[in-house]
Amino acid sequence: MLVTDFWAAYNAVARAKKQKCLPHLLRDLKRTTKYHAPGGDWPAFAKRSKRLIRDAPRSQRRRPELSAAAFASRRNRLQTRLNRLVNGPWEQKHARRLVKRLRRHRDELPTFLDVSGVPADNNYAEREIRPAVVMRKNSYGNGSGEGALTQSVLMSVFRTLKRRGHDPIATVVAALKTRLRTGKLPPLPANIAAQR
Repeated sequence: MLVTDFWAAYNAVARAKKQKCLPHLLRDLKRTTKYHAPGGDWPAFAKRSKRLIRDAPRSQRRRPELSAAAFASRRNRLQTRLNRLVNGPWEQKHARRLVKRLRRHRDELPTFLDVSGVPADNNYAEREIRPAVVMRKNSYGNGSGEGALTQSVLMSVFRTLKRRGHDPIATVVAALKTRLRTGKLPPLPANIAAQR
């Protein structure tokens, strides 16, 4: 399962199932309205899109209180609304741009409704990379390609250690001491967090 935004590079990843981030669509709608002030049929398109994008997670949250038949009915109505939206005769250029995206990813928008445990957003992934982004910003970026590679490796090691319940600095220092003493790096420490 791959939950992502709409960056085109993800299209090349072969997976059985994908989920596209619904909040990214909402942000794009809001940004377009704010910065481009499109007229024509844009307001109607934006309103219908926002309603659909907000109703889908709302239906998922209500799933426990609905019968299987009632949820299936809601799911079918959402799909019908999506189909009508992407097949509408939209003329405004920004509406056509987003319709093209919705058509391309039509099957990847409601995956969270069909597969238990799949989120409708990629917030978890974005929270996980946030420390590396903040570090890069605070250090005014990387001075070279080698610096960028070094930072990406170190951040990967640090985040992995932290996720496994270890103090990253202490663990790396201990590993370097072992390397200096024995000439070999120790194996990656066990996942303490999973044992709790």
